[in-house]
Amino acid sequence: MRKISILITVLLISALSGCSSGLFSVHRIDVQQGNALAQESVRKLEVGMDQEQVRYLLGNPLVTGMFRPERWDYVYYFKPGNGDTDEHRVTVFFNNGQVVRIENDGTTTGQLASSVDNPNS
Repeated sequence: MRKISILITVLLISALSGCSSGLFSVHRIDVQQGNALAQESVRKLEVGMDQEQVRYLLGNPLVTGMFRPERWDYVYYFKPGNGDTDEHRVTVFFNNGQVVRIENDGTTTGQLASSVDNPNS
């Protein structure tokens, strides 16, 4: 009798420990949103390009500001079902249809024109 209760206890513990290993866990789908940009395309961006050249390199921006059309945001978000989130952002600023500044995940390239920084001036 004692051997049977020990055997049942061991089997029960083994079965319950399997639940925490992911064997019986809920399936979570990968979530991918936004513009998946190739780094070589982003590296080709230069201050002085016009909007059509930027659109040719990177495609249509995910976000264009209704009140600030001189700013284009390219955002990429990837959340695997079981893993860490991967998020990247490239922001392109224009003045008179020409690129004046590029922000790539917080890294700034180019000079910010005063009219882009303060559109009311």
